[in-house]
Amino acid sequence: MVESAKHQKRLSRDEINQLPLRRYDGPIEVVDSADKLPAAVDCLRAEPLLGFDTETRPAFRKGRSYLPSLVQLAGAECVYLFQIRRLPATDGLWDLLAAASIVKAGVSVADDIKGLQEIAPFEARGFVDLGDVAKQAGIENHGLRGLAANLLGFRVSKKAQISNWAREELTPQQVVYAATDAWVSRRIYERMRELDALP
Repeated sequence: MVESAKHQKRLSRDEINQLPLRRYDGPIEVVDSADKLPAAVDCLRAEPLLGFDTETRPAFRKGRSYLPSLVQLAGAECVYLFQIRRLPATDGLWDLLAAASIVKAGVSVADDIKGLQEIAPFEARGFVDLGDVAKQAGIENHGLRGLAANLLGFRVSKKAQISNWAREELTPQQVVYAATDAWVSRRIYERMRELDALP
């Protein structure tokens, strides 16, 4: 349970919108071919904590859905964006997602995992759902934007969320948006650890 009443209070949309806007401004690696995979996986395998998220092409017709197009993993020094539609079916990415020794922190991870397992069956281990942790800790905001505002004191943009993540080449706006979500997830986990909110 988080002791600070400050973090337990639910922030309204207006309160969040008054906070400064932040985005990830560090190194980003877009992994869009087989030759880029080994170096990316080697770097991430050495990390004890990764921010995690996926992006999926939006479906605007009833009954239609798509599988994830992008997996984002944020380490301490770099965020890696894996364009899984352009990568081999069997690669080290799935080993990372199955590694119990590496914490993968994100929001609503069950849906992300389910979509990824339809692409390549793997045993998901080491995942922490930040929304679930927030609920258990008495934090009233459970989504990524609300948790960033509540615990980190800034807001993140969701403008690029509804865009075509299946395109061959991501736009600069998509790259920064996707990297920011994974980076923020990692930051939130670290802040929860500082607050003793993790189970």
